[in-house]
Amino acid sequence: MTHTNKNQFVHDMHLFSQVTLMPEEAEDMWHTYNLLQVGDSLRASTIRKVQTESQTGSVGSSRVRTTLTLCVETIDFDSQACQLRVKGTNLEENQYVKMGAYHTIELELNRKFTLAKKSWDSVVLDRIEQACDATQKADVAAVVMQEGLANLVLVTPAMTLLRAKVELTIPRKRRGSCTQHEKALERFYEAVMQAILRHINFDVVKCFLVASPGFVRDQFMTYLFKEAVRQDNKVLLENRPKFILVHSSSGHKYSLKEILSDPTVTSRLSDTKASGEVKALEDFYKMLQHEPDRAFYGLAHVERATEALAIDTLLISDNLFRHQDVATRSRYVRLVDNVRDNGGNVRIFSSLHVSGEQLTQLSGVAAILRFPIADLSEPEDSSSDED
Repeated sequence: MTHTNKNQFVHDMHLFSQVTLMPEEAEDMWHTYNLLQVGDSLRASTIRKVQTESQTGSVGSSRVRTTLTLCVETIDFDSQACQLRVKGTNLEENQYVKMGAYHTIELELNRKFTLAKKSWDSVVLDRIEQACDATQKADVAAVVMQEGLANLVLVTPAMTLLRAKVELTIPRKRRGSCTQHEKALERFYEAVMQAILRHINFDVVKCFLVASPGFVRDQFMTYLFKEAVRQDNKVLLENRPKFILVHSSSGHKYSLKEILSDPTVTSRLSDTKASGEVKALEDFYKMLQHEPDRAFYGLAHVERATEALAIDTLLISDNLFRHQDVATRSRYVRLVDNVRDNGGNVRIFSSLHVSGEQLTQLSGVAAILRFPIADLSEPEDSSSDED
């Protein structure tokens, strides 16, 4: 994502602040989704179907490209296709669209858009900084596999992106003959290899995880580099040190959660944001098990720990900042600001990342404390009982 300098303009008697951004890859659409809120102003190029009338009176229609400014009403994000559609009313009349008319803009890669807000809080500004930081891109890739099934994923700081899924029926070994089984396995490994070559940019990826139950990963690696030598594939041969073999319970995507928690993996991924969030969540669960008075979750308990200046690390899901109620969203932003002001660390988890999915099960907010605080087990609405 690239951006121009923020500036200000007056619109409809309100002072807005605006930024112009250009999404360059699929993940940027996820960042944009997290930036947009109902009531924002969005200006972008779009396609509009317009009716035309000829001199003879016949009516036809055509599609024209125009630039519209919408007051955002609904935001729809397709996480698989990484497509973002924004519906709202037109704020600036032009030759094709009247003031107040509804339109849906589908934001496109490599096309600029301008976003205006009445106020920019710290969470939104951090999101822009993260999206525009070239070092925050996908530097971890993984193939999670079992015989006949492989999921190829990119692990970015913001999300886990499925790049390819390979499925192939592998016949069982027959007594006295393994030919069909071995031929099918070879076809399967070849398809996985081609998916890696097609979807993985080894100039960016620092670490490639190969995970499976049993010996599937070892057999695949033997096949992969035997073929790389035979085909003289320099990309694979030069990047062999980036490959790490690790155990997983299955070849399904959800096994990525256990892989990223593996100590041999976390030591290699120590410089990536994704592993930092996995480790923070792991530290929280350890604290919850061994020192429960230093591990809180749920908004009310975490807020009370903040008031006591007790929070060392705040873990919070980004989906909480997409709350449509302004007061509720402001409460979460205030929590983040208070923790930072008091010298605490803040980890904002992506709800599209495996670690973020786990955090959501804890109501989306948790904290590791500097010191224990007891007696917070009473109901969350018990503040009325205080003297």
